[in-house]
Amino acid sequence: MSAIFNFQSLLLAILLLICTCTYVRAQAPSLIDRNKTGPLGLFWKGARIGERLSPYVSLACIIMGISILTS
Repeated sequence: MSAIFNFQSLLLAILLLICTCTYVRAQAPSLIDRNKTGPLGLFWKGARIGERLSPYVSLACIIMGISILTS
């Protein structure tokens, strides 16, 4: 089933996008920072969310992992 139609899969895809963007920005900041506007600005916004809300994002990843393991 597509991630668009399954809410849990959609949340998982969003969490993975945020975590990946944050990691890439930590390793190569110029790669993410040069695309602040336009369609690629989504990756910059994901990195900002991951940096500023990192405790909440990590808690959401833990909860998502537990829910996937128990289902």
